Amino acid sequence: MVENFLLEYAKLIADFPEKVKLERVELGENFAELIIYADKVDTGKLIGKDGRMINAIKTVIVGYKAKDATSYRVTVKPLE
Repeated sequence: MVENFLLEYAKLIADFPEKVKLERVELGENFAELIIYADKVDTGKLIGKDGRMINAIKTVIVGYKAKDATSYRVTVKPLE
């Protein structure tokens, strides 16, 4: 569920929403990394000025821990 939210939210922010992809990597028990792949133009928009946008996204993800015991790390990478 958190992956769906993050993907749809990233698409709303991006100039090229059709290029936004999300990958979940399990790093251990109750710990996962969510990697957002976006166009090079959109990576800056997703990170935001001084990291404000990505920090806001991370805050929402941390709030999701009330329902799910999994901790998440969110990373934004450009498509290659």
